[in-house]
Parts: sequence; structure tokens; C-alpha cells
Amino acid sequence: MPEPFENFLLLSVHLCGISKFDLRGTGYAMRYFETVKTIVGDDVMNRLLECFTSLPPAPAHGALQAAILDHAEFGPVARNIIKLWFTATWFQLPSTWRDNYGARPEDRTFVPYAYAYPESLLGPAVGAHPAGAKPTGHQSWTLPPVYLPIPPECE
Repeated sequence: MPEPFENFLLLSVHLCGISKFDLRGTGYAMRYFETVKTIVGDDVMNRLLECFTSLPPAPAHGALQAAILDHAEFGPVARNIIKLWFTATWFQLPSTWRDNYGARPEDRTFVPYAYAYPESLLGPAVGAHPAGAKPTGHQSWTLPPVYLPIPPECE
């Protein structure tokens, strides 16, 4: 696998608190990487990933927060990466981001892949299934929810 893609996956693990195995298991990891890269451009993506890889191998939440989530340019992109994994939707970057870093023609609120919603992570993260997709079956409400495990590198 190409290094930028692997770094995107590791960044996603730390942003979402979901294991690389589960992120790959959606079947959309490479597609989401390409989607983000297409929308924000190679330059922003490369600098975001360079910032992430400059952090310690197992960055503390505070380091990730300070270096990426609180960063004026990277923060909105990182939050959109989280939303993309959990809802299968790209939300248009805030107007302040577009004013400061340039509007991108592909940056709009949209669902990049029609069949990604059933694989989105919101349902499994809360121990449910995506509403209207992947029903759990007859009397499944009688069983306690099963949550996605938190990967060791995020604890």
C-alpha cells in the first residue's frame, strides 16, 4: 500500500477511535482517501499527513488535538474525515475555511458513494445498525448491543 494511504488510515484510526481492521472492513478506505484528496487537494492532504506523522507514534489525545484538530487549516478537514467515516457523507467545509484556504469545486455536502451508508461506522460504534440498512433481525432488541472495540493505540 502507498505510504500516504497508510498514513491516512492511521490518522483515521486516531481521529475515529476505530481499528484499522474495521476501517478497512468498510470497503471504502481507499475510496475515502481519494475523496478527501480530490476535495482538499494533494498539497493540503500531504501537509495534513506530514503533520500527523510528525507526532509521536502513539500520540496522546492532547497532541492530536493541538496539532491537527485545533489547527485552523487541518481541523475542519480532520473533522470532515471523521464525519465521512461515521456517516458516509462529506460535509462542505466551513465558509471561513473556504475564505482562508480557497474554495474547492468538489467541496459540497454530498454522499460520495451511494452504497457506503450501510458500511458507515455510526451504527456499529453505538452498538446498533445503520437505520434502514442491515436490519438485525427478529427480536434482536432482546439482546444487549455489541460495540466496536477501541483499538489499543487509541486508549
